[in-house]
Amino acid sequence: MSSVAALSRTAFATLLLIAFMMGANHVAARVAFDHGAGVLTAVAFRSAVTAVAVFVLIVVQGVPRTLQPRERRALLAIGALVAAQSYGLYSSVALLPVALALLAFNTYPLWTALWARVLYGHRAERRVLIAMPVLLLGLALALDVLGAASGLGAQAQWSRIGAGVAYAIGAAAIFGLALVLTQHEAGRLDGRLRTALTMGIVALLAVLVIVLQGGAQLPRSATGWWGLLALTTLYGTGFTIMFTVLPRLGVVGSSPIMNVEPVFALVLAWMLLGQRIAAVQVVGALIVVGAVMALGLRRRA
Repeated sequence: MSSVAALSRTAFATLLLIAFMMGANHVAARVAFDHGAGVLTAVAFRSAVTAVAVFVLIVVQGVPRTLQPRERRALLAIGALVAAQSYGLYSSVALLPVALALLAFNTYPLWTALWARVLYGHRAERRVLIAMPVLLLGLALALDVLGAASGLGAQAQWSRIGAGVAYAIGAAAIFGLALVLTQHEAGRLDGRLRTALTMGIVALLAVLVIVLQGGAQLPRSATGWWGLLALTTLYGTGFTIMFTVLPRLGVVGSSPIMNVEPVFALVLAWMLLGQRIAAVQVVGALIVVGAVMALGLRRRA
């Protein structure tokens, strides 16, 4: 029986809630960016609040906090990678329709398989090789790479989306590397401790770069501040629920059901930001989400 079949209604609803929060977090980020907030400022706010929230959980729940020297070194590297990934993904969200940025980022399972092969000699599983062309086809449709849906043609379309796609794909590659290092170098650690330390490192690095650049780039309007507050609250709350509610329901936080995040983002961005994409792009989005979910479901079947 698959993991999905074994889920209770409460667990399923909780997973969807977390996916909704993560999708809404990126829509709120776009609102903040459109009203003057800087990407690094958003990363610093979000990461610091999440680190504090998860650390409180660690203290309250008595999670062991002992680290081996190798794990300390690994977490520093992972934190730096997640900082770069966060900057890349939010930069993509600032340039592209939110759902398209998340879909391009959702290629990270392919990068994870590549890094596992390069660094640890793991052969890609057959399902990953099968999913790869399907996922890339869906992404090509979603991004309208030939400019057919937009009527712009390939050159004009890529001049419009190229930078945003590059940020998202780069973030996916970095995140895939972070996942592989986490599994092999810090897999023994409790997920709450890994998250708190990683987010703390991300926040510190973001603040350091902000200081070197001359200060935070804060929102210019009340709407921007609300967006910054919303993205911070949604992200931190989503992670807190992941570590408090899901374990009690017998569900891991990496459930493939949460890969519907781009679908929520697509709907919310349409409702709140007026971002619209063509029907063929919606089909491509569903193909990408379906391929990523299928990988996760097979892994847990």
